[in-house]
Amino acid sequence: MAQTTSTDQADRFNLPTKNLPAPQVRDLPEPPTQTWKIVGPGMVGAGVGLASGEFILWPYISSQVGLVFLWGAVVGVFVQWFLNMEIERYTLATGETALTGFNRFGKHWGLFFAIMTYFANLWPGWATSSAAMLTYLFGAGDPRWIAIGILVVIGLILTLAPVVYVMLERLIFVKILAVALLVILALIFAIRGKTYGALGDAVTHPEFPVETLGFALMMGAIAYAGAGGGQNLCQSNWIRDKGFGMGAHVPRLTSPVTGEPEADPTANGYTFPPDEQNLARWRRWWKFANVEQLMTFVLITVVTIVFTSMLAHATLFGNPAVENKISFLKIEGTTLQTLVGDWFGYLFWAIGAFALFAAAAGIVDYTSRLASDMIKSRYLRTSTISESKLYFGLVWGLVAFGIIVLLAGLDQPLVLLVISACTAGTMMFVYSGLLWWMNSRALPRAIRITRVRAAVMLFSFLAFGFLAVFTIIDQVKKL
Repeated sequence: MAQTTSTDQADRFNLPTKNLPAPQVRDLPEPPTQTWKIVGPGMVGAGVGLASGEFILWPYISSQVGLVFLWGAVVGVFVQWFLNMEIERYTLATGETALTGFNRFGKHWGLFFAIMTYFANLWPGWATSSAAMLTYLFGAGDPRWIAIGILVVIGLILTLAPVVYVMLERLIFVKILAVALLVILALIFAIRGKTYGALGDAVTHPEFPVETLGFALMMGAIAYAGAGGGQNLCQSNWIRDKGFGMGAHVPRLTSPVTGEPEADPTANGYTFPPDEQNLARWRRWWKFANVEQLMTFVLITVVTIVFTSMLAHATLFGNPAVENKISFLKIEGTTLQTLVGDWFGYLFWAIGAFALFAAAAGIVDYTSRLASDMIKSRYLRTSTISESKLYFGLVWGLVAFGIIVLLAGLDQPLVLLVISACTAGTMMFVYSGLLWWMNSRALPRAIRITRVRAAVMLFSFLAFGFLAVFTIIDQVKKL
């Protein structure tokens, strides 16, 4: 009997089957000839991420230190592009989410990341931020009760949409158009020569203003420059629902109330024979997935962070009234009314409120989506409870907890967002290492992680690990 050589092993899939059953074997689907029809997951990732970082953290930083730290946003976004692509690599090849892949290597890794994602997102900072901007827009109202109403509306939207991803994609598309309108109008009416000069200085003389900002805020800003934490991991779920690669074999998440009955998958995932035909398809899928992320997630995020930061610099920099509170957005809006006209201040608050509402919907979605996928695939495989019903329950559980937090009086958005962002940064430190480990061992040699991308994973692991440690030290000193 012929022995299997190490070279043979390297040319095959090697998904551990101790914790989960072996995947089925099917051919990799052909990429569609009109690839524009499946553009979307990167846009959703960018759109959900256009929230705390773009409208709150980075503008606040610009109001305090100018634009000298914008390089941190650019670095954060590009690191997340590489992270997203390693998350997508595994799902493109297997149809499984990254959390399911982690569970194959460690029995409860998926549970760990689901709990961390919940810890980051239990605090409804995005809903309270949206509520605060609505009070600025209308000049009245209690942000706490408005935020509670926002959470209930989000719960209804996510559980009544026939196909959740389709609804989310449409909501995010409208949000991106609204933010693009704000950017264009800001360039025409609000941003002046002083700010363009500051942008040039930021390119030639970047700074690391830790003494002014503190590690917690800086780490949060870098971690949330784009997506951050569990949102990156959810790229697996979103590309699977869009039908990327082997994800086309997996049923989509539908509403248990209005959606079509969910198919019953017979395996966690799928692998394909790594023959020349399938590898040719893989190369086309991999190229498309990279370009899709670069032209949506990276481009939209970088442009938005830069211009919202420039807008904050043009209106707030040097203003001693700006504090580490969400109320700085009220000052920004009133300043815009003075510089441009009342209409522009109201437009700024309206688009900001809608953008943060859409982000809050995306955050509730991906938090519940990650948890429901992990619970169903790892702990309730033989249960008759569908993933859609699990998702339904988790959405309303998250909404209920958010309401409890608000009723308890924890309604300061910037504080809640820094807590969430620090948790996200710690998560990214851990899963950067796990992604490298998984994608260099579970996949055939022809499609596994390359040395350049492995080097970026190492950088991400060390950078977020360093920031996590120093943030904890920084917070302990303040106790």
